[in-house]
Amino acid sequence: MPNPYADRLQDQADESLRRLMPRLEARFRAGIDEPEWERYLARLEHHFPRLFTPLLQLYGNRYDFFWHLESILFSATEMWVERSEELKALDARREEDPDWFLSSRMVGASCYVDLFAGDLEGLRSRIPYLAELGVTALHLMPVLDVPEGDNDGGYAVRDYRRVAERLGTMEDLRRLATDLRDRGISLILDFVFNHTSDEHQWARRAQDGEPRYRDFYRIFPDRKLPNAYEASLPEVFADDHPGAFTYHPGMRSWVWTTFHTYQWDLNYENPEVFNRMVEEMLFLANQGVEILRLDAVAFTWKRMGTDCQNLPEAHLLIRAFNAAAALAAPAMVLKSEAIVHPTEVRRYVSVDECPLSYNPELMALLWDALATRDVRALAGAFWKGFALPPGCAWVNYVRCHDDIGWAFSDEDIAESGFDPSAHRRFLSQFYTGRFEGSFARGAPFQEDPRTGQARVSGTLASLAGVESALESGEEEALELAIRRVLLLKGILMTLTGIPLLYLGDEIGMLNDYEAENAPTKAGDSRWLHRAPFDWARAEERDDPETVPGRIFHGILRLIRVRTQTPAFRRSESEVAPTGNAQVFGFIRSAGPHAALVLANFSGEEQSVEARRLRQLGLRKSVLDLVTGRTLMATRELVLEPYQLVVLSTGMDG
Repeated sequence: MPNPYADRLQDQADESLRRLMPRLEARFRAGIDEPEWERYLARLEHHFPRLFTPLLQLYGNRYDFFWHLESILFSATEMWVERSEELKALDARREEDPDWFLSSRMVGASCYVDLFAGDLEGLRSRIPYLAELGVTALHLMPVLDVPEGDNDGGYAVRDYRRVAERLGTMEDLRRLATDLRDRGISLILDFVFNHTSDEHQWARRAQDGEPRYRDFYRIFPDRKLPNAYEASLPEVFADDHPGAFTYHPGMRSWVWTTFHTYQWDLNYENPEVFNRMVEEMLFLANQGVEILRLDAVAFTWKRMGTDCQNLPEAHLLIRAFNAAAALAAPAMVLKSEAIVHPTEVRRYVSVDECPLSYNPELMALLWDALATRDVRALAGAFWKGFALPPGCAWVNYVRCHDDIGWAFSDEDIAESGFDPSAHRRFLSQFYTGRFEGSFARGAPFQEDPRTGQARVSGTLASLAGVESALESGEEEALELAIRRVLLLKGILMTLTGIPLLYLGDEIGMLNDYEAENAPTKAGDSRWLHRAPFDWARAEERDDPETVPGRIFHGILRLIRVRTQTPAFRRSESEVAPTGNAQVFGFIRSAGPHAALVLANFSGEEQSVEARRLRQLGLRKSVLDLVTGRTLMATRELVLEPYQLVVLSTGMDG
């Protein structure tokens, strides 16, 4: 059925573009060859309605809306004009293959530049290591200029166009992006767009009393409005400051600071803020960034009487950013970061907002299944909510630079027979080694002594039992711990989406307890898993008798399965009921190709009945693509402790 409202919006967009085109031509046409300009105009005609519509909904009630609209369009066009020919060629290739990031050859990795390689120049020299590992997308933890001292680990940006001096220069970053691209590796950076540092030039000019820049932030002369907002606002970091506002004595005003006192929330009700941030986003795209992670997407819009999270306007903002990127830098894809309820996380994932998103729920449920040896919550959540719209994908991970939060829904845990609050306490106890019989060695992060609730820090290997096994000297315990590591990585490599390695996982790096002695790190347990990369340990990766060698080559084997299995090529994952609460199963199929993945989350042998395997399309003998062995399943298929198998369907019995 025709949608009159949509038709009216299209007509308004068409008319607006018709009015803007002469001024656009007059300003930018000179010096651009005819075919290139025509390609840009075709893209503009296609994407302008996607930019116009959310901006109209956000700012259409302003008398100066069309002036701001023109400014935003001119900013995007100017950034496109400045884009290098090499990146414009990449744009053309990506427009021919807009789903390039859905390829099964995509394998992500993340790291801190200084911890992994010292600086950006040092990282360039480590590209062969990334290529050896099979990495095709590299996410660098924050690299932009931040103040010394408190800067939230790099998420309090002082200048979006400068690299932190200790890491190098923006030219170094451009060279790195080029070298990575030449090796088939896409560069991923963070875009902190909810707030800036209080040392950003905009904040400094606001502190100097310039009205224009005071309007870039949410600044209040007294507590009247902050008190009214806080009546419905939850505290995010109560330890840093109560509420969501910080008093600034120099301005004699209160500033909205959702996270930390030195991070000033931007005021997106001001369209000039959107315009300036589009320019910053496209500047990063022009350095060669191919995937841009939008930080704290849920918090960008504020409205009295709400919790100021996940508001409809936040989605409109992201759609407008997406459209600007599609117009001026179509090779770049947006990725969302939203540590909110799983239902809300999924709402940010679409081709018009963020085609990519972290999957914190999967991460939490994998650790849950490992601790409980029960996959029902994992399978239930997968069944109900992991499917995404076409052209979108999860970024799946088990460890990252941050702590582990138990970001699953209460409903999924309750359906598995657990009390959600008590279960979260159990998981925190288990992974900090406080629960009797636990194999894990982790530490609590931001533990609440009143409720016992906490998040957890630690490396993958230490949390999976490698550290405790090495302490005990028991080879059997070590074997089981390594199997746990490979089981979790195996799930990531075989599920739909992009698997993400936190560099150091692949060589089984352990917790760094030396961090506790550093004054700047004391009290923050996340430094357990933020140790300098152990290159001496990495040198052991080719020795199959060592822990690094066993884990590294186990992961390489899983990556080969991922990239070489036809069933994994741009296909969805469908939960397969195994009839065993300790065995997780799912099917991947692409055309005539299909594969069944089974994962035993128990430390003991588990079986799946042959009858169920027949129902899932398997015959009596099946090929395990992980080991290359043919397995017999006359009556049942027996899985070893923590074993993951990838079974090619349709084998002759």
